[in-house]
Amino acid sequence: MIRIAIIIGSTRPNRVGESVAHWAYDIARQRKDAEFELLDIRDFNLPLRDEPVPPAMGQYSKPHTKKWAMKIDSFDAFVFVTPEYNHGTSGALKNALDFLYEEWNNKAAGFIGYGSAGGTRAVESLRLVMGELQIADVRNQVALSLYTDFEDMTVFKPHPRNEEAVNKMLDQLIAWGSALKAVRNQSQLVTA
Repeated sequence: MIRIAIIIGSTRPNRVGESVAHWAYDIARQRKDAEFELLDIRDFNLPLRDEPVPPAMGQYSKPHTKKWAMKIDSFDAFVFVTPEYNHGTSGALKNALDFLYEEWNNKAAGFIGYGSAGGTRAVESLRLVMGELQIADVRNQVALSLYTDFEDMTVFKPHPRNEEAVNKMLDQLIAWGSALKAVRNQSQLVTA
């Protein structure tokens, strides 16, 4: 069974992303085809990227980077829960992605975006980053509107149809995550 992290992509006080991530986690836990864990980037206290060597070198020197790398390396796939800020993802999530390289490679990603336009532009910006990190992103995504899925744009009250969207995204993510786990395992055999 593959392991999937549902990553809360906002560190802002009073963020709604935490309630969105918990909702997705509750849906995911009902499945029996993968293991899921909530992961909050705020818990890792990542400063603006402060490593002296590019992440592709894998020579991490800071304790927070090593802790983040070990955690990300333990997963096969990711669900990024992202707000949309100015047509893009949060700076905190982009920074967390930029800290690492190899730990992301040959894994899969799905997205849950939220914002005035359903977070779709934030997801599109993340798709560009996924390609460079060698993460295969799945087509299905969840788009949550601040106008229809939140009360007063702050209290999360998702429309019931969104649960189906989460499961469709997870169906694709689990298929791709499983296939890429086999790719990583084969790659490790070749280099051993």
